Amino acid sequence: MYGSLDISTSGMMAQRTRLDVISANIANKDTILDAQGNYSPYRRRIAFMASGNPSAASNGGREKGVHIAEIGQDQSPLKLKYAPNSPYADESGYIKEPNIDTTTEQIDAMEAVRAYEANVVAAESTKQMLALGLRLIA
Repeated sequence: MYGSLDISTSGMMAQRTRLDVISANIANKDTILDAQGNYSPYRRRIAFMASGNPSAASNGGREKGVHIAEIGQDQSPLKLKYAPNSPYADESGYIKEPNIDTTTEQIDAMEAVRAYEANVVAAESTKQMLALGLRLIA
């Protein structure tokens, strides 16, 4: 059975992953080198959600809830910073920096936290209703 408790749980897991992506963006806001030390500015990541749960055992479960369908890269232009002394500067003296705005990331994080909290409240309400239903039966 895939009920409202499972739906709330899938929402919490999706929001947790979204927060992980946002945290990685903030942590890499100044990263201009890749793991091998090559000049490759970090691109902002975005968690894309989709309805349903493809890994659910039942057909009903595959149709309900939410999951992270993909973590993609934001293709908006990288920021330019004037740094003529940098070894990575172009002929005009500019280097490219990650396309991450910390204010936007913080707002997205607040939204994800609120959505997570809403799923927690929904799960708690479901548990309370189930407990009351069991008391009525007994």
